[in-house]
Amino acid sequence: MLAVASLLAGCGGAAVASTGATTVASKHYATTPASPGPVDPKAIPLGDGYVSTAPKVGFVDSCVTHFGGIGGARTAGPWIDAKTKTWSDVRKIHVSGAVTWPAAAYSVTVKGSKRIIAFNDLPREHPSGTFPIQTTDPAYQYDQNGNHLAAQSFTWSLPLNPTPAPTPSCTPGGPIGVLDDGVALFNALDGEGRDAGAHEVLDACGAHPDPADAYHHHDVPACILNKVRAGTTRLVGYALDGYGIYVVKSKSGALPANTRLDRCHGTVSTVLWNGKRTRIYHYVATLEYPYSVGCFHGTPISAGGAGGPGPGAGPPA
Repeated sequence: MLAVASLLAGCGGAAVASTGATTVASKHYATTPASPGPVDPKAIPLGDGYVSTAPKVGFVDSCVTHFGGIGGARTAGPWIDAKTKTWSDVRKIHVSGAVTWPAAAYSVTVKGSKRIIAFNDLPREHPSGTFPIQTTDPAYQYDQNGNHLAAQSFTWSLPLNPTPAPTPSCTPGGPIGVLDDGVALFNALDGEGRDAGAHEVLDACGAHPDPADAYHHHDVPACILNKVRAGTTRLVGYALDGYGIYVVKSKSGALPANTRLDRCHGTVSTVLWNGKRTRIYHYVATLEYPYSVGCFHGTPISAGGAGGPGPGAGPPA
């Protein structure tokens, strides 16, 4: 579980000026942040406010219901256009540095009806940025993340063949899954309940540490997306309910829009699963919020580990 200090500091390691906590139930939006077709990376629909306490297309169904003063980016960067409610992934800056982690460990094994995923949350395929963010880093003027990056200990026993839950469930403020670079995946919210992908300044592979020093993504980053060829589909991670997280690219290389996906940000199609072509439910990576998992289609396990509160615990970071 995250320590009390973690809950107060948030990802940025310092409190953010706030007029007070906001509550999910107080937010009312008539539409979803969705584009009718391929998303322009220079004008991605901003996900601020699209957080709910029930599954909805284009929303994060959040177990955390109160936000405010938790931390994160201190200033909205110039890549965010408040007037058009969009943000540019092309203009957004990254945390500097290229720190390698030779002790990174990630394994996926099958034992009976379970898929065992063991990892220490250090990136195995790419360097991280330098954290805490240095005062000399241009990123510091927007996001003063003072957290370090340290090895964690996660061992998850997921169903090899997951099944739908009677009712979809909310996503917690900690890990909701893991990507195949060996790094935990959190939902799309920062500690203020905003679109983390837009607001928080991350490193070159779209990750940063939380107050428990747990490195994590808030979406499927470009360093993973770019490994998938146009016209192909690839498994790139697993959610806590056991379902796969896939990158699905059209022949032109575009990712699906939210309008092609269900309320948990997934769909049913034929993909390579357990070594066989199988028609099964799966989550789908997108360029637009909520990016990966909006709610759990199946029954999630508790993530455990130093950086992993179970469902309902802790604000996102």
